[in-house]
Order: sequence, then C-alpha cells, then structure tokens
Amino acid sequence: MDNRKTTLFDFHVAAGARMVPFAGWDMPVQYPSGIKAEHIATRTTCGLFDVSHMAQISFEASEDGSAVETMLAKLTPTDLGLIGEGRVRYSMFLDDNGGVLDDLMIARLDGRLQLVANAGRADHDIAHLKAHLGENISMTVHDELSLIALQGPKAASVLQDLGIALDVDMADFNFMDIRHATLMGTKVTLTRSGYTGEDGFEISIPNEAIIDITTALAAHNDVHLAGLGARDTLRMEAGLPLWGHELSETINPVEAGLGFAVSKRRREAGDFPGAKHILADLNNGAGRRLVGLLPEGKRPVRDGTILKHGDAEDEIEIGFVSSGGFAPSLDAPAAIGFVSTEFAHSGTRLMADTRGKPTPIIVADLPLVPHRFYRG
Repeated sequence: MDNRKTTLFDFHVAAGARMVPFAGWDMPVQYPSGIKAEHIATRTTCGLFDVSHMAQISFEASEDGSAVETMLAKLTPTDLGLIGEGRVRYSMFLDDNGGVLDDLMIARLDGRLQLVANAGRADHDIAHLKAHLGENISMTVHDELSLIALQGPKAASVLQDLGIALDVDMADFNFMDIRHATLMGTKVTLTRSGYTGEDGFEISIPNEAIIDITTALAAHNDVHLAGLGARDTLRMEAGLPLWGHELSETINPVEAGLGFAVSKRRREAGDFPGAKHILADLNNGAGRRLVGLLPEGKRPVRDGTILKHGDAEDEIEIGFVSSGGFAPSLDAPAAIGFVSTEFAHSGTRLMADTRGKPTPIIVADLPLVPHRFYRG
C-alpha cells in the first residue's frame, strides 16, 4: 500500500526536501540546508515542521457531558477534571502492566476534550479509543485539518509579524495554552507547545489554507524549514521521549522520568491502568532510569547499544541506548538511554559496546540542552 501524503507534500518537494517513508506517510527528513543547519536555526530563530501526520481527534457526548472524561480516565493516569478550558495536559495510554501504549496531548477547548496522537501509533490509538467509546460518545479524526509546528525563540514574533489575532495578548499566552486564533484570514487553533524543548506553537489549519499559510511563514527571514531529522536531534537533546525508544509496553512512565503525568488524585485512588506496578515504582523507586549519555571522542553511539560498567574482568551490562547520534547544539555525539538506578548519577563513567569497539561514556542529567518553554 502506498504511503499517505500530507497536504504539504508538493510544497516539500518544491522546497528540495528529501522525502522518506515514516509511520505510513511520505515525510521530509531534511531540506537542502541539512539537518544540522535546521537544528541550529530552530534553537536560534525558528524551525517550521510539518506534523500533519499526527492524528487530531475530538469527542462529543450525546447525553452525559462527563462521559468522555469517564472514558479517557479508564485509559490514562490523568485527572481530566484539572484540564481547564484553554489548557493542554501531557498524558499517555497505559496497559494493565503499567506499560505505555502511547503518549499524547489532551486539551479542553470550547468545553470539549480533544487530543493529538503520534503518527506511528495513530491506528493503534484510534482502535483503542473506538473499543472504549460507549454508546453515547462519538469520535472524529480530523483529516480535514493539517498541523504545523513553528518552534524556536522567534516563533511568537514571527506569528505577530503575520498578524496573528488572539483573544489574549501573546505575552499572556503560556506554555500548554490552547486558543482559537485568526491567521491570514483563516480560523486556526493555536497551542503553545512542541517537541523541541524550545518555545513554539503547534497550529491546526484547514487543509485548504495550509499551503498559503506555510508559504508565508517559510518566506519570513527568521523561519527555516525543518524535517524529521532535526526534529529527532532536537527532542533527543531536550530529553523528550519517542514511543518505541523511551516509551513502550515494556517501559513505564516512572522509568522514563514521566511520573509527573500520573495525577495526584489518580495516585491516591490507584484507579488507572497498571496502577499496581506504577505506584510501586513511584513509592519505592524504579529499577532503571532514563539519563543523558555523553560519549567521549567523536564516535556516536546508536539506538540499542549496550551499556556496561566495571573493569574488563568484571564488566556487567547495566543498560542500553534508546536514542543516540549527534547533538548539534553540543557539537558532539550524545544519546539518551536507560541504566540501572545505582548507575544513574551524573558523572558516572560507563562503557558503550559499539560494534566491538568500546566507547567511554559519561552519564549526564536530562535535558542535555535546557528547555525554554514560555511560562510568562
């Protein structure tokens, strides 16, 4: 079966993007300037990403208005009542063993709950939701909408230059806020969030307007087109998880440093999937932790690389690299991965087994590059 194409496919090709298959879609991995340049531009000015392959989902309850919250509460560890109007909360679908089926964003806008799910897990998530909807809830997957992410320290000023109209001042529009807005005469939904560790916005736009708006954004002097390659190096530096790497059915939120996603009331009630296993790790400490990893020298360590500790005679396996490569902001190789908790302290020296050639590696705190989310 052919891969799906976002509405911006022809735009990417015309811009010289190298297109690759990703999660069932044809997506730009990089543009002619290259991944490093796109990465640095996002850290210093703005990167513009097509994230239309992610699933935008909303719900309607025909009778009981709380039915959607009740349904989502059975699947997540989130206190949905704490998601106020115009706010977004990071959450996840869990299984009965405490493993993560996917991570996602849940928002409340116009009194309704809506969510954005990862492209690589969208089919799974949609099926998972359908299986739990109940008779009085309808779900819509918004294929009529595209999604772009404008990320970087100049993001707010770029939108203001293009005449973004919000019902609040941009200075009062904080990280994890969501609002309706008007951009270039089109009604859009604006969220101050992203996947780079930088300030920035995700903008949901009707398909018929996405090319004009993206073209106008890309023409701004502070905006640089960026693809999946830069998105991955940026999120790795920021210590942000990717399902299948830092999250999976065999990795729980506590191990991944995401215990904050388990709301206080849900902890006290213990009424979420996998509560027994997750609460045990929250109360007693997990046996392994997600950490930053800084290889010595110029050789990168790749996903799946085994990490060891000790002298050659008594070396033991204590973890693995979950995401690794080159960190442009550090101008050096870097990685993130899981290690046994006793070896998770910053400065601990380990050895990475890179194809038979040992690479010394030092444990570091996450994030490797500080977050710069806008909190007013």
